[in-house]
Amino acid sequence: MMKHSILENKNTLITGASGGLGREITIELAKRGCNLYLTGRDATKLERLKNELSLYDIKIEYGMGDLRYIEDINAIIADAKEKLLHIDILVNCAGIFPVASIIESTLQDYEDCFNINVRAPFLLCKALVEGMVERGWGRIVNIGSSSAYHGFKETSIYCASKHALLGLSRSLHDELKEHNVRTFCISPGSIRTEMGKKVKNQDFETFIDPKEIAEYISFVISFATELVSEEICLNRMVIR
Repeated sequence: MMKHSILENKNTLITGASGGLGREITIELAKRGCNLYLTGRDATKLERLKNELSLYDIKIEYGMGDLRYIEDINAIIADAKEKLLHIDILVNCAGIFPVASIIESTLQDYEDCFNINVRAPFLLCKALVEGMVERGWGRIVNIGSSSAYHGFKETSIYCASKHALLGLSRSLHDELKEHNVRTFCISPGSIRTEMGKKVKNQDFETFIDPKEIAEYISFVISFATELVSEEICLNRMVIR
């Protein structure tokens, strides 16, 4: 564990914790002494991750849920508050990446993508921000994408959802900064994860290492005085 970290003993809720990037963020925040509430849809992966983090002197809880459904989100919020009492850091990492032309895309594809990528972060922020404001300290990390700034063929639904998440993040930053609740939208390019393998016509070996992104996130949310980088694009060195 990193000693004297400003993040030490902060209670953290991470969605998509057992996925490629979510897992690395979880490990990095555990190193910094955060207590963790992990969410995902695979109990085996969550239990395995919890056991892996047992070497750190932190509290670790987890809850399963499908972020497409409001009742699952509400259950996660209630369980996290019961087990950790309050949440200081919220990391909205869960996301889906539908790949299809606009003709092949369905309304269900659209609803699933927006429910997970946009509505779930909105509902989690809405539920947890009030406590952060009352305590005068909070961090919200929304995992965006380079697709929040560009449009790419066969990913219209995904790009639209990440544009929406960026807009939400910008508004929350402006609304909450006076309360020392800082909102970060971290927008990486293609990442070397299972989800990244769905990206077409690009070299997977050039994709960003999720460990580096996790380290970067833990670094930027650690500043406590005047400096804040609320909107961050993380690009690849080489694209081919």
